[in-house]
Amino acid sequence: MEFITTPDNPVPGDPKLVTVTARDGIKIRAATWMPETEEPQGTVCILQGRAEFIEKYFEVVGELLDRGFAVVAFDWRGQGLSGRQVGNPRKGHVRRFSDFRHDLEAIRDQILVPHMPQPHFGLAHSMGGAIALNAAYETWLPFRRLVTTTPMIALCIIRRTRTSAIFARILKFLGMGGMFVPGGGETSISTMPFKGNRLTGDPVRYARNAEAAHAIGAGAVGAPTVAWLDGAFRLMKRFADPRYAVKIRLPTLIVAAGADPVCATPATERFASRLKAGSVIVIPGARHEILMERDPIREQFWAAFDAFIPGSPDPDGGTKRDLAAVGLTAEQLDGGGMDPAVARRDDAPAIGR
Repeated sequence: MEFITTPDNPVPGDPKLVTVTARDGIKIRAATWMPETEEPQGTVCILQGRAEFIEKYFEVVGELLDRGFAVVAFDWRGQGLSGRQVGNPRKGHVRRFSDFRHDLEAIRDQILVPHMPQPHFGLAHSMGGAIALNAAYETWLPFRRLVTTTPMIALCIIRRTRTSAIFARILKFLGMGGMFVPGGGETSISTMPFKGNRLTGDPVRYARNAEAAHAIGAGAVGAPTVAWLDGAFRLMKRFADPRYAVKIRLPTLIVAAGADPVCATPATERFASRLKAGSVIVIPGARHEILMERDPIREQFWAAFDAFIPGSPDPDGGTKRDLAAVGLTAEQLDGGGMDPAVARRDDAPAIGR
């Protein structure tokens, strides 16, 4: 078992590539890195978004190693080179979202706790952010602090979400959960043309990721299945409950995108405003994949990350105070910087730039 590399996407550091087995038997592909420093600052575990894979995060892994962190990265079931629950490996499928808990528990019990230096932190994106926030609500997430970029609190990429949710549930009830969502197919979103893409405004990183997606083949899955979509809607319905976020006590930093045409930034702001130990920053001009964005946007992200991680061991310690110390504006700390079109749930201007 080896990494799938390309000339523009070399493997950072000296990793170990391993396989762990979730309690339901699914094989989960994972990788670990140790920094060169004698005393690591701790371990950052990367929780990917939908349709991603370890190799896409090589640049991020290198930046975390340079900061003195050990790193764990893994492919969720149904994507990358982890196990599948359907025959077609190009389908982005999970039978139910609660199955993702088995993946993260396997990483926790077989890698993080026995082998990786404390303290443990989470860096989650989109779907990974939604899974992490739900785990924090259920109080089993194995992290001291969590940073999540554009978490999947609500979708703006789908119009008429209530109708779509009902339709997905009916199709799954009729036994069609393993089908692609209507209109979906095997093509990875990462391999589509840069012009009009919803992910990033950086053509160089976009091309690098597209090349990596081509190289990994079926690991870069296509559209989600009906079951995946039904599970996503069920989870997002939980986030919409005003009482939900209040019960999350894990110190959490949410970094949202001001021009996100995938996840609904206004819904993310509302959710974050209810967190007892969390804050939200909105980075102006950023599309959905902040970690794959242009350098000025990524610099803002890393400034916020460095202020928040590793942070104080005090679980209620000053998130806003720490972030303000690196010069982030009051508007950003309060969730400002949103593209007006995105605030109106109109993503066309965001993806037309």
